This record gives sequence, C-alpha cells and structure tokens, in this order.
Amino acid sequence: MLKTRLIGLVLVKDGIAVQSVGFSTYLPIGVPRIVVKYLDRWGVDEVVLLHIDGVAASTENVRTYSGQSQTPLSVGGGIRSVDDVKRIIHSGADKVVMNASLVSSPEVVTAAATLFGSQCIVASIDARRSGTDYEAYLDGGRRATGLSPSALALRAETLGAGEIFVTSIEHDGSRRGYDLDLVESVKEAVTIPVITAGGAGSAEHIRSAIARGVSAVAVGNMLHYTEHSVTLLKRQLVRAGADIRIDSYVSYQGTSFDLDGRLAKLSDENLEHLRFRYFPEEVI
Repeated sequence: MLKTRLIGLVLVKDGIAVQSVGFSTYLPIGVPRIVVKYLDRWGVDEVVLLHIDGVAASTENVRTYSGQSQTPLSVGGGIRSVDDVKRIIHSGADKVVMNASLVSSPEVVTAAATLFGSQCIVASIDARRSGTDYEAYLDGGRRATGLSPSALALRAETLGAGEIFVTSIEHDGSRRGYDLDLVESVKEAVTIPVITAGGAGSAEHIRSAIARGVSAVAVGNMLHYTEHSVTLLKRQLVRAGADIRIDSYVSYQGTSFDLDGRLAKLSDENLEHLRFRYFPEEVI
C-alpha cells in the first residue's frame, strides 16, 4: 500500500510567495525559488506551486523552481491551453495543476492527458459551503460553477485527470483543520487519488485527513518559517500511527510536543545532563 504523501504548498502572487487566508488576504513570505528549495531540503514528498494571480508561470521560472527541487514538482495557475501544458512540462515540472479549464475548456484537459498521461494532470477544485451542500469555484474562488465539488471531480476524472486537489475556501489559512466532509464527498465520487488542502494547523488535523483515506495532504502556512518543521510534523504523525514516508535520521527520541505541535521544553534535569562538558587544553 502506498504511503500518504506530505505536500508542501507554495502560493505565488505578483512574483512573491504568500500565505493565503480565506482566498482574500495574502501575507508575503519571500522569494518562491527559496521557499521551494527549503521545502525540498526539509523533506516534503512533493511540492505544489500555484500562481494565484491568473498569470501562468514563465518558462524561466519553472526551470528555476524545478532546479531547486529533487522531489516531484506540480505547477499550476493560468494554464489555458495544451501549449501551456507542454511549456510547463518541458521546463521541468512533473505535473500541471488545472482549474478553470475543467469548465471553460475541458478539451484542453483531455488533450493534455492524452499527450502526457493522466498522471501529469491534477484537477484543482476550490469549494465553499452553499446551504447544506458545497459549490465549486474557479479563478481563485471568484467564479461560481453551479456544480458540486463531487460532480466537478467526477467530470475531471472523466476528462482524464489523474488526481484531484480539493481546497476548502472557508478553511484556507484558518489553522482549524481540513473540511473533512468536503474531502469525503469528493473522495466518494471518484476512483483517482484525492489531495486535501486548506486549514492545516496541527499534526492532528493532518492525521484526521489521512484517516479518511486521502492520498496526500497539502500543507502551506505551517511549514514556512521553521527549518525542521517538516521532520517534526512527520515524526508527530508517525507517533500517531499515520503511514507516511520518513527519510530523515532525526527521530526526536525522548521528546514531546506541545499543543501547537512544537517541541516541548525539556526538564531542567535533562538540560543539565545534556550540557557540554569542558576539558581544559592539554599542556605538554
């Protein structure tokens, strides 16, 4: 059985990597290539990079991003034609993420899947609650489709997409957990892998999504500022019984975590025991 992937999510707006809150507030993080570089070095299983300003990544930028990442790289945002897909793939991306084309030009999705294989096509679905149900949105949550996320996911699978990347608009950046009801509705509608995004704030949120049987969890804001954030997160998930890939020798054995998922402070006795011993310089 395949292990659940931990995906590092990078959002780019006007050339800057940003944090997104509710698809409406954007907080700057830094240079995208640096963010990709460190997520890759810290041990994510995949990087998804989305240009959320509607402008597709340039050939030069994709080459730069792919040069910083040894893990699989998916690139999306502003992809409207088969030529866009070709350019992104030929520039070094492993997959393309498509959103508006699912509705506005479905033939592009099918043609791209035929040309490069379904494994290269990720269908991105952004959704928010509409009464007691959900509605899928396009163009960064600005354009309603009139379709449920599950119906759009099924359409995407029929068109040839190989994965579904589903994001809750309300939960985006909230740090209160994924919308598991949304995830479940999409997962039940399709047979292809489902990735969940939007709302991760703790290891428990991620473990809960993994328990629902998703193929991957995408995490953005949690991973951006701490060097060992990926390794810490994976170790917490393993301790909680999640079946994920561990590729670091760092085990944090004998440590515990606080409610926010940070390493808890060791006792003064332990700290005293770990203090470096001083040996005077030998004089001959």
